Amino acid sequence: MLPDLNRLKVFFHIFNEQSSTAAAKKLHITQSGVSQHLKKLEEELQTELFTRVNRRLVPTAAGKKLYEIVQDFMEDLEQGVRHINDGLEMPSGPLRIGAPSEFGKIYLPPIFGSFRRKYPSVTMQLELDEPRVLFEKVASGELDFAYIDILPFFMDTPGGTSAYSIKPVVKEEFVLACSEEYYRAKVNGTDYEQLKQLDFIGYKKDIALFRSWFKLHFEREPQNLNLVFIADSSEAIVSAIKAGLGVGITVSHLMNREINTGKIIAIRPDAEKLQNTIACVQFKNKQPSITETAFQEHFRLELSKNYAKLELIEI
Repeated sequence: MLPDLNRLKVFFHIFNEQSSTAAAKKLHITQSGVSQHLKKLEEELQTELFTRVNRRLVPTAAGKKLYEIVQDFMEDLEQGVRHINDGLEMPSGPLRIGAPSEFGKIYLPPIFGSFRRKYPSVTMQLELDEPRVLFEKVASGELDFAYIDILPFFMDTPGGTSAYSIKPVVKEEFVLACSEEYYRAKVNGTDYEQLKQLDFIGYKKDIALFRSWFKLHFEREPQNLNLVFIADSSEAIVSAIKAGLGVGITVSHLMNREINTGKIIAIRPDAEKLQNTIACVQFKNKQPSITETAFQEHFRLELSKNYAKLELIEI
């Protein structure tokens, strides 16, 4: 059983002051109150903590050992209480943010850099992962908030979507593309039957994105595709596209430069766009800190100023 914390506090100050009178002044209580707390603590621990020498309280071996135990705790507690309101008026302290891998790697570090130049007391922990994992970390409190792809998995969230604040931030266009060489050699048109016979570069053996693309443009979707290369990152997919392995789907802003120079050809049968919306997700009943609110506003501002290739959603 833990000793009474008030008695440990009194002991801590007696040890520091080497005097019950000085400890009483420090604690703004009577000397008899200090003596009573010490007596009860010694009875509780069944050991003497101080001996009186020439009107001074000298710690015993047990007293010194107890002080070593409580010193860090008391000092950390005092320091923590002193700074408990830090960040209520000026952004400071840690930010724990989640994001999709490619989106997070490209945009969050430079935007956090400009944010930290304004608020140097802020630090960031960035978690890059798949939507379901990020959502679970928001739900468990491991992340303050996360930028998450809006997908059907939201229907299975703990407590339902009504328990969360889900604010769309940006839209990304998913583009079916291939290298210029592959396009010239294999792509003879943009009709359904011809396109579904091509070689495909897939993400983790999942053809759901391809099926969504075909459904959008042709109102029908293939059940199987010839997956010749499978990767678990958008960077690897773009690299495989450049290497001429086939056609792949990823967000357009990862290939804008190559598309503009003609090294990669975007296959667009019509004007329709397959889009992904990234939303800022956090608990609805959670009061955001000033640091969280300031970063979210800064993030939107930086995206609108410096990243025109992303379609910012007005909210």
